[in-house]
Amino acid sequence: MRPDYDPLDDPPWAMQLVVRAEKADPPGHGAVCEAAATAVVRLLTDPRAVGGEWRDAVREWESRRIRKVTRRARGVRWPEAAALPGVTVEHAGAQVRAFPPGPVSDVPPQLAKLQVAGLDLADGEPAPAPEPPYAAIALNPDVTITTGKAAAQCGHAAQLLLRQGRRRDVAAWVEAGAAVRLVRDVPWRDGVKRATIAVRDGGFTEVPPGTMTAIAWIVRE
Repeated sequence: MRPDYDPLDDPPWAMQLVVRAEKADPPGHGAVCEAAATAVVRLLTDPRAVGGEWRDAVREWESRRIRKVTRRARGVRWPEAAALPGVTVEHAGAQVRAFPPGPVSDVPPQLAKLQVAGLDLADGEPAPAPEPPYAAIALNPDVTITTGKAAAQCGHAAQLLLRQGRRRDVAAWVEAGAAVRLVRDVPWRDGVKRATIAVRDGGFTEVPPGTMTAIAWIVRE
């Protein structure tokens, strides 16, 4: 966040994440979290974000709080959303699309009509661990959050890892496709010691401000 930023001066900005969640065959909680995190990284490393038409929007957003809003789409709403510029990741039965950030007061109507609250999915069988390098993300087991919130927190973790991780490791991870694994077999305290970054929530929804929601590190081998 830039030093001269006052949240009262500007409308807040956010990156919109849309999860495809059909009634008949919804994706699993973990798969959505992993797909969301990868989608965020792939958008931020897309040529359109690095030096193209999304560059200014990404820079403006990253100078503020890196808010993310997770929405649910089903039926015809999914292709309507997918027609907008963005990056879609399909992973383990989940489909998540990340969109270039912008003011929360100026969300495209195809996205604004999509439901924000209440996206809470059952957890399926964990996907096999990807080949290294990949990002390991762990969610705080002492914090209860919905799938929508968890997907946003995993997106935050992946973004912070992209920006703050060791340059050589990050470059290898991105080049390999920016795969993410939601870690469940590492005790939280051990994970915190191992982590490169930690996400502390802004407190806009579901948890108090400053809550540590997620941690992340890159697995090299």
